[in-house]
Amino acid sequence: MQPAAGAPRPGPAAMKKNKKKKTKTKMKKTNKIVKRLQPRAEAAAAAAAAERAAAAQAAEEAARRARHLKALSRTSGAERELEELVFGDSLNVEEDELLQCLAGPQRLNTTERKSLQKDSSDSEVENEAKGTLLSKKPAWVDEDDEAEENVDMTHRYRKDFMKSDAEKVLTKKKLKRRLEEQFQRAMGGVPAWADLANRKKSKRTASDSDSDGDDDLLCRTGNFISNSESLPRGILKMSACPPANQERFANGRLATVQFHPSAQVVMTAGQDRSVSLFQVDGIRNPKIQSIYLESFPVYKACFSVDGEQVIATGTHHKMFFVYDMMGGSIIPIEKVRGVEERFLRSFELSPDGSFMLLTGTSGYLHLLSMKTKELIGTMKVNGRCTATAFTPDSSKIYSYSKEGEVFIWDVRSRKCLHKFEDEGSLEGKCIAVSKNNQYVACGSASGVVNLYTTDVCLKENHPKPVKAIMNLVTSATCVTFNPTTEILAVASRETDEAVKLVHIPSYTVFSNFPVFRRKQIYLAQCMDFSPRSGFFSVGNNKGKALLFRLKHYSDF
Repeated sequence: MQPAAGAPRPGPAAMKKNKKKKTKTKMKKTNKIVKRLQPRAEAAAAAAAAERAAAAQAAEEAARRARHLKALSRTSGAERELEELVFGDSLNVEEDELLQCLAGPQRLNTTERKSLQKDSSDSEVENEAKGTLLSKKPAWVDEDDEAEENVDMTHRYRKDFMKSDAEKVLTKKKLKRRLEEQFQRAMGGVPAWADLANRKKSKRTASDSDSDGDDDLLCRTGNFISNSESLPRGILKMSACPPANQERFANGRLATVQFHPSAQVVMTAGQDRSVSLFQVDGIRNPKIQSIYLESFPVYKACFSVDGEQVIATGTHHKMFFVYDMMGGSIIPIEKVRGVEERFLRSFELSPDGSFMLLTGTSGYLHLLSMKTKELIGTMKVNGRCTATAFTPDSSKIYSYSKEGEVFIWDVRSRKCLHKFEDEGSLEGKCIAVSKNNQYVACGSASGVVNLYTTDVCLKENHPKPVKAIMNLVTSATCVTFNPTTEILAVASRETDEAVKLVHIPSYTVFSNFPVFRRKQIYLAQCMDFSPRSGFFSVGNNKGKALLFRLKHYSDF
């Protein structure tokens, strides 16, 4: 800036002074700028120092890893063999590949992920083939795993699977095969759920409706677990109840114990000339009624099919009684026209309620009308007839002779359809036909009970029994099937505790009956099952009707 005109010009001292002021001002500004930039410079220097330290540490770590790998590569021969034994073929892989395997699966890029999805959509057969190709061989094989282990067959749970005394020891494979055969025999073949081949085929050919069925199953709630309907073998779940006639024991042996066909009632009759009815509840079994037949020891009593009458025969009488429970009257049948017998003892009623079959002497069988109690016709067997039985449809009659021959009669024509010999029987004692008309059981004086199928009995003269039950050592005097044809009860009245229950599907005897610490059954005289197999009763020579609850069956 130029000084104004006419103003005095400053002297040299003033100019020097002004110059010093300007210099001081510039130095102050420079110091301020330096103070402002100094922290930034220090931060940059610290960052550079940190980078140099990190680089030095990384170099030191790399050198340390190199030394370790070099040391590992110089392992001894013993260590190398041990590592190969433990890790298999993994030592043949490079160290980088081994570290990569230990680090876990790598992340796939887009191309690899698409190829993997394409492979997963292949068929099951291709996937199985790939799996077999990629599978590794085992690191080692234990020779003890391949050695066959023997099983002791003399154990009480495995005795039933022995076919001979020589099979005291079996291998596990043979025992498994024996169990499979026994299961198939009990089930009547291989069940669908156990047939693996058919199951695989059904899975491959299953349609979309199967998935719909699964959806329906998952849409509802409830208990899907239930007990098996078939009766298991071996152990029969049962409990002893108070005697059915505990409110009135018979004086002397019981001749009959029978359950009512529709009501929860049991009847007992014996040589004390009485017929008694009891309500069955398994706890008290209260008495309903008793009738007394004067001078008439009862040989046999039986409910009619409709349950409204009781027919009773005596030990030394030509007549028999009919007790009408609905009307409360006792009707004596003095004589049946056309029947010339000294005594009328054994008889059978047809399941359809139409006929009554009287067993006479010298092999005569008298067929009576159940409605009118009049004679319809008479049949004759060779020798003496000891037991008879109707088929469930009431169309045929099986008669067992004392000579061990079984005659099959047609009810309508009263003609003999067929005759066969009971195998090994020297004297016939008792006979029974199953409720499903599948089996015929014949008990002989030797104690053997032969079990036949009805189809074979109608065709062959010398049929082979499907099972010969030899658990009795005295005469088999009573045989009876349960309503479901799963149990056959056999008994002998000639020795104490001689009662056996046979599991029909497996043809084996239940091992837990009778098992008592003291005698309870004594001499079994008669037996019967309730209409739905819930109870089993045995009448003995002490006048008691022993009662047992079969827990497998829920109903009476």
